[in-house]
Amino acid sequence: MELIFIIAAFLAGFIALRCKLPPLVGFLVAGFALNSAGYQSTETLNVLADLGVTLLLFSIGLKLDVKTLLTKEIWGGATLHNLLSTGLFTLALLALKQLGLGMLSELDIMQLGLLAFALSFSSTVFAIKALQEKGELNATYGTLAIGILVMQDIFAVIFLTVSTGKIPEITALVLFALPLLRPSLFKILDKAGHGEMLVLYGIFLALVAGAGLFEAVGMKADLGALILGMMLAAHPKASELSKSLFNLKELLLVCFFLNIGLSEEPTLDGFLMAILLLLLLPIKGILYYIIFNLFRYRVRTSLLGTLTLFNYSEFGLIVGGLAYSMGILPGNFLVAIAIAVSLSFLIAAPLNNIGHRLYKDASKWLKEFEPDELNSSDKLIDLGNKKIMILGMGRIGSGAYDELVERYGEQVIGVETREESVQVHQAAGRNVIHGDATDSDFWARAISRHSTELILLAMPHSQANSFALEQIRERNYEGKIAAIAKYNEDEALLNELGVDAAFNIYNEAGSGFARHVCEHLSPDIKPL
Repeated sequence: MELIFIIAAFLAGFIALRCKLPPLVGFLVAGFALNSAGYQSTETLNVLADLGVTLLLFSIGLKLDVKTLLTKEIWGGATLHNLLSTGLFTLALLALKQLGLGMLSELDIMQLGLLAFALSFSSTVFAIKALQEKGELNATYGTLAIGILVMQDIFAVIFLTVSTGKIPEITALVLFALPLLRPSLFKILDKAGHGEMLVLYGIFLALVAGAGLFEAVGMKADLGALILGMMLAAHPKASELSKSLFNLKELLLVCFFLNIGLSEEPTLDGFLMAILLLLLLPIKGILYYIIFNLFRYRVRTSLLGTLTLFNYSEFGLIVGGLAYSMGILPGNFLVAIAIAVSLSFLIAAPLNNIGHRLYKDASKWLKEFEPDELNSSDKLIDLGNKKIMILGMGRIGSGAYDELVERYGEQVIGVETREESVQVHQAAGRNVIHGDATDSDFWARAISRHSTELILLAMPHSQANSFALEQIRERNYEGKIAAIAKYNEDEALLNELGVDAAFNIYNEAGSGFARHVCEHLSPDIKPL
């Protein structure tokens, strides 16, 4: 049976990819198709799906600064949204019940409130996948969305603990000693190398030291993986560890999305109820936008953050299953919630793909704050009068920065989306500022007011480089542009968009090595 699942997932994912949709859309459709054909999820698929989610949260923890969770924008925004969305959803469901629509007529006010609470959450898995595919995980709106999702995960843990009456074991107190293990975990990570032992260590930390330990003491397993990742986030190899787990995590998440479609057999009543629930989805989106706007984020940040969270969560399935097992909700609501979650993904995926285009159109009529009124973490950036600008200060960008400073002096500026990385570069004496190169407002200010003559696009994701290139060309920038690419098709796309020089980092690494050898060793070999 697993062979059938693999074939269906590949075909559907490939078709979705060719249609310029995220592959996860194809996986969801494949799950529904298999369910309609009489197939059901298996224990193996369930286990693999759970492992995928656990590794995902561990990877997010590796990139998460715990200080961001303590800001009022994160904990305050998440709390406010949860309360308001639950309340408004309850009122909306009550109104639909009074109209006698669907299966809602069977529910009392407490059951409606529980359903509304389940619908108030957004999907962590979907949001992070969407951000990763766009290369905007560290953008301002991406950081904001992830912080909200982490707070929602904490709310979920509290709810599950209270509703099930399952109080953490007394042994849960040992979790407070985890920070004491941090130095030892760091030392092991230092000595884990860069190959299979690094991957194995990451799996051990996520599944055993994190998820396994938390589950053993009566806590939510996924929360344990997230916290273990956060404990290691400050280590220099945290990013490498995350990248080493990337392909394994992506493969396992295929099982997760496939499993959602397979979770319940679609029924007509369930489908109609799911459509009613989807009609409430805009309430969630409007609330997100209003709350982000309340904290004085720019229109772009508020809108793209809203689109990232514009979906229902797989947590709704967990709440539905729990409520069903406790006799609170009828079993047919499990089908409705499963379909509503899946359909919300199908709606949100293309919206996220065209998010920048939607912002460009919406910015014409959505009111923006004055620059001095903006949230401190979302202010526009003055680049100064620099001739050379490098977007993306990872290993490639940093190397290019050092080489260009040596050649042209202090005429170079670097721009990086990760604040902690900016601080490291500044401590090393580099002129690097925090900024989001995928932000069209950023380009409007950076290009039109200064005399930049050369721009290097060194961001690791081709989509981010391509979008930045489009923004530059739209503003009639007359200087030179160079960009990196990982794959031949990315290089071809950059050339098509009008880049002056596109460098395939894998091809250029070989030629660069050869030049380095010839310059430093001067081999006495005469050409034929």
